[in-house]
Amino acid sequence: MSHPPCELCATPGGTLLWQDDHCRVIQVADPHYPGFCRVVWNAHCAEMSDLDARDRAHLMHVVWATERAIRETMAPHKINLASLGNMVPHLHWHVIPRFADDRHFPQPIWGEPQRDGATHAAPASPDLLDALTRALAQS
Repeated sequence: MSHPPCELCATPGGTLLWQDDHCRVIQVADPHYPGFCRVVWNAHCAEMSDLDARDRAHLMHVVWATERAIRETMAPHKINLASLGNMVPHLHWHVIPRFADDRHFPQPIWGEPQRDGATHAAPASPDLLDALTRALAQS
């Protein structure tokens, strides 16, 4: 059985913000959810259990650092973390800043919009990168 090409193996998946040998953080171009980032594992695998304990810990450290950086630069009402992989079965985490007046709140962003939603400013990439670098340095 052949598998379709993986878009997260073939492309960065968004605007590259940061990367190391194991994973990368990208900003997603979504006008309704500025500051939306994905943490993508570089090697193709589908599930967290495909990683050994050290790699899982590293990936989650980057996810949590991304969350902290978004909180610092945007002060959202809430952060949503999701690892779905139903459409792209390549291990990645969504880190989504949420505001009480966004299009879908309190529902997930993939559901039916609840309203037109307010527009929030996206953090400047250098500011988000600076915050991410500081958060990654924390143990």
